[in-house]
Amino acid sequence: MLTVKRVERAAEASGTAAAVLVRERARLISTRKIVPLPPSPLPDKLYAVIDGTGVPMTSRETAGREGKGDDGRARTREVKLAVFFTQDELDENGYPVRDRDSTSVITTFGPAAEFGKLVRAEGIRRGAGHIRQFTVIGDGAPWIWGIASEKFPEASQVVDLFHAREHVHSLTRAVEFMLGDRRDAWLAARLEDLDYGDIDGIERAVREFPFLGAKKDEVDRELGYFLANAPRMRYHWFRSRGLFVGSGVVEASCKTVIGQRLKQSGMHWRIPGADAIITLRAEEASRSWNAICSPGGTQTHIA
Repeated sequence: MLTVKRVERAAEASGTAAAVLVRERARLISTRKIVPLPPSPLPDKLYAVIDGTGVPMTSRETAGREGKGDDGRARTREVKLAVFFTQDELDENGYPVRDRDSTSVITTFGPAAEFGKLVRAEGIRRGAGHIRQFTVIGDGAPWIWGIASEKFPEASQVVDLFHAREHVHSLTRAVEFMLGDRRDAWLAARLEDLDYGDIDGIERAVREFPFLGAKKDEVDRELGYFLANAPRMRYHWFRSRGLFVGSGVVEASCKTVIGQRLKQSGMHWRIPGADAIITLRAEEASRSWNAICSPGGTQTHIA
């Protein structure tokens, strides 16, 4: 008799097996035991968009871990995701268009160092060493840029524009008591600075005010996000080169690949089961590209 529990166990067993294969493939690529052939035809641009999202866990899986709740306890564990896709064209308005069926997804509950190895292997598999323009997009988290700089130092790095605009709003809230009825105009001017990548302009506008003490610390903290990421916020230049500047594809994957299955009301997971399921869902999300890449088998040769 086919029961819910039997389906659950079969899915977890299949996911566990898939995870073993994905990580073994990554190991073989990283050690050059398998060398993926370049995509054919070769796309013009390749992107890796990286993010993380929490999955609700049992108390055993979060024991001793700090969290954001009022009691300081963790109730989730972070899944790290990277979504790879290619781009060759712009639409009639000059905005980049993601190539159809070009998406592949990798996921793990592991630490950034482990995730970085998976990202590196998937980038090689997707042809990062052959494609003219490789770009990594993230929300500004230091661990993302650590992976990008270590694994793909040649790649362009872009802070997601939506997250950057949220930080402009946060910065405005920090200084608004000095602005009075000029608040909206000041915010609009700073958003325009951001769109042109003028982080110096944002800093100059903030430094006009004589902040002291705790307020100065707050403002410096908000401003620090822009100063630390200034080279990754050259949005006018990025757009002039026909590049994506948003991380919407990974935000959507956080919801569809992870959220729709693992973040439903009342769910509390163990790491092994959750890892199996996210691997299956990531492989399903990558199915179209994998089928195109390997219509008759694995498109690789042994080194």
